Amino acid sequence: MNADWISDEGEGAILRLRVTPNASRDTIEGVETRADGLAYLKIRVRAVPDKGAANMAVLKLLAKTLGVPKSALELVSGHTARIKTVRIAGLSRSEAEARLTPQT
Repeated sequence: MNADWISDEGEGAILRLRVTPNASRDTIEGVETRADGLAYLKIRVRAVPDKGAANMAVLKLLAKTLGVPKSALELVSGHTARIKTVRIAGLSRSEAEARLTPQT
């Protein structure tokens, strides 16, 4: 995967996320780029990281924001880590990026 936080994959897109569980609210904060050039979409969820609750909250928040059913999202990696990879079926990179980044 390249250094960007979102990439195309066939009929969909792949997102790289940095998730903070047990937050005060569910929110997508924007893109953060580390010193080494890797970028992540920062997400905070109220759910605790217990028995997949935080992962489900992340998928629910993404589905709502993207306007797709939760079944269109798949947690590919990072089931027990803060850094996660999510596949979106049916949305291109540009469509997903437009829906996830705040309009200025």
